[in-house]
Amino acid sequence: MTTRVLLYVLAAMQVVVGLWALLLPLAFYEAFPYGGTPWVALLPPYNEHLVRDHGGGTLALGVALAFAAWWPERRLVVAVVVAFLVFAVPHAVFHSLHLEHFPPADAVLQQAAFAVEILLALAVLVLVGRSRRPAPSSDAVGSPR
Repeated sequence: MTTRVLLYVLAAMQVVVGLWALLLPLAFYEAFPYGGTPWVALLPPYNEHLVRDHGGGTLALGVALAFAAWWPERRLVVAVVVAFLVFAVPHAVFHSLHLEHFPPADAVLQQAAFAVEILLALAVLVLVGRSRRPAPSSDAVGSPR
C-alpha cells in the first residue's frame, strides 16, 4: 500500500467516527461500533459534551490526515501522523485498562481495532522514512530552498 492510501484509510476511519460522535452523540454512545455490544455505553455515564468533543477532535484529525494524503509533503505527513498517534495511543491504553464490562469477543475486537489504526499510522511513518526524496529545506514564502 502506498502512503497516500494508508493516510486516506486512516482519514476515512476518523471522519466517520468523528462525524457520528459530533452530530449524533447519543446514537454514538448507545450504538458504537454499530451492531452487537455498544462499546461506549459500557463506560457510563453518558456525557453529551464529552462525546461531542471527542467527535470534533476525531473529525479534526481525520481532516488533517486527508489533507496529508492529498498533499503528502514529508514534514506535513510526519506532523499529522505523530499528532494522530499522540491521540490514538493514550486512547487505546485507556480502553485496554477498562475492559471489565466487555464480553471477551468485544474486548478482543476493540483492541484489534486500536491496533490496526496504530499500525497503519506507524506504517506511514516507516514508508515516509524510507522515501528517498529529500524534503525541501523550508516551505515558508520567501525562504531559500
